[in-house]
Amino acid sequence: MRKAWITIALAATLGCNSSDGGDPDVCPQTSASTLTLPAHPSFLMLVFYRTTGYHHMSILPGVSAVSGLGAENNFSIEATDDPVLFTDANLARYAVVMFLSTTGDVLDSTQQAAFERYIRAGHGFVGVHSATDTEYDWPWYHALVGATFMSHPALQQGTVIVVDATQASTQTLPNPWVRSDEWYNFTAQPTGVTVLARVDESSYTGGTTGGTHPISWQHEYDGGRAWYTAMGHLSCAYGEGPFLNHLLGGIGWAARVY
Repeated sequence: MRKAWITIALAATLGCNSSDGGDPDVCPQTSASTLTLPAHPSFLMLVFYRTTGYHHMSILPGVSAVSGLGAENNFSIEATDDPVLFTDANLARYAVVMFLSTTGDVLDSTQQAAFERYIRAGHGFVGVHSATDTEYDWPWYHALVGATFMSHPALQQGTVIVVDATQASTQTLPNPWVRSDEWYNFTAQPTGVTVLARVDESSYTGGTTGGTHPISWQHEYDGGRAWYTAMGHLSCAYGEGPFLNHLLGGIGWAARVY
């Protein structure tokens, strides 16, 4: 059987690749996270990145960045694209499971049932970018992640507005926050969630979600916690200090550090 997880050191580059574009307006100067989680017991997070649809080139830079955040904040990660790890016994080892730009059908029905039991036991979930473009025939999952991907316009600069600046994943963000990403449209507005940030549809072209167009949110769901950001398409996002702060705060919230 192929290796179940990978250990990431400094192998993945955080700079833009050709598909990301090299324009400095797209890829801001690399900077480090400035957020530090409060003191807490160490924990383990599973970073799951299986794709059966579109595969983002930013996945490995994302794994590398999250590994670095863990090294600086008293948690460790195991990263995999192998769904066989989704068993009751194995999932119990993790405080949080992150779906990092997953796409398509990534778990079978037995693995889905194990993941549902994992969340009901009080654990945490972090969804990044195309986690909403995953498992369209699993209603429980889409209630967990909070929304369902519909479409996106071309990569372009847009303006993010922080809605709730009291949360760990938003308290250090610029407001407004001008950055480039793939701005997701959803089939419907998320409900029953705390909206953390929205994207201003007047700041770019192709937004069809309407209303406040949430782009990041969190909620308590079915006994566990779920945090999601639709940002993170570009490889260079994972070398962008504010985005790393955003991710780290979300991980800490899902892990009940906050």
